[in-house]
Amino acid sequence: MPGVSASFATVPLIDAPSPVQELSSLRRALGGGPRLLVKRDDGIPFAFGGNKVRKMSLVAAAALSQGADTLITCGGVQSNHARVTAITAAKLGLRCILVANTPGGLRPDRLSGNALLNELAGAEVRYVSARTDRDPAMAAAAAELKQNGGRPYVIPLGASTPLGAAAFVSAVDELLTQIDPPDFIVHSTSSGGTQAGLVAGCSLARLGTNLIGISADDSAPSLESAIRTLLIGLAPLLGVHPTRFDAARVDVDDAFVGGGYGVPTDASREALQLLARTEGLFLDPTYTAKAMAGLIAKVRAGAFKGDQTVLFWHTGGQVGLFA
Repeated sequence: MPGVSASFATVPLIDAPSPVQELSSLRRALGGGPRLLVKRDDGIPFAFGGNKVRKMSLVAAAALSQGADTLITCGGVQSNHARVTAITAAKLGLRCILVANTPGGLRPDRLSGNALLNELAGAEVRYVSARTDRDPAMAAAAAELKQNGGRPYVIPLGASTPLGAAAFVSAVDELLTQIDPPDFIVHSTSSGGTQAGLVAGCSLARLGTNLIGISADDSAPSLESAIRTLLIGLAPLLGVHPTRFDAARVDVDDAFVGGGYGVPTDASREALQLLARTEGLFLDPTYTAKAMAGLIAKVRAGAFKGDQTVLFWHTGGQVGLFA
């Protein structure tokens, strides 16, 4: 399967494949079980890494092709996507406006983590009080810029658009240059773009790999619907029939959400600590710790066979540890 980079313009934010490493110490700590691997998108050098860098390589190229002078996006105050957008804009010489929701719509008294990096990168941050306020605030910012002669490019939450998802079709290609197809890929899922791309990539490559997205916030039916919608939009971008991915399995596990977005659970705290102490590998409290908690629970429950290979796709986010 040819990588999508051959057919889509990209901004070169990633210089080399992210590493794939064994998690042999974690496997021993869990008493055996399947072979465990990790795909280290957290180790992408640009903008402190993570899955959003892959998406931004395509999305920023589209913005440049349309003559944009400003990138506009949204997220929580510690959004990894907002951080990558801000740093990408700085690298490309573009203006950046971020819409972030905080309690009361107030700027934090002390900036830390991703919020600090956004300011260092020169982004303008507009605060709103609720998630539902973010899209209207982005639209208002875009209208304001256009009225003053600007050329804004609005990026939806998480860059989870069909174009953003296409980056993970290419990521499947990248993985197959490194290892044989794993039996399972476990990863964090939230706005759905990463999972949609992985589903499409595995389907096009005709892999038997089972993909399990561990939800960080929303219900499984809600996320599955969002991912199906992205797959419908992704098909024409990839030059395949609109129904090409209709039969593809979309597996979302929402059993590890706990109290909701950004709220740690006992299982996610254990996962974060266990990975640090067995592998020297750091997760983030919002996304990857919950996803790893799901993987650990499934290993302990015997959901995988001992001769199978399970790959954890580390989507980054450790900056959130310092928030």
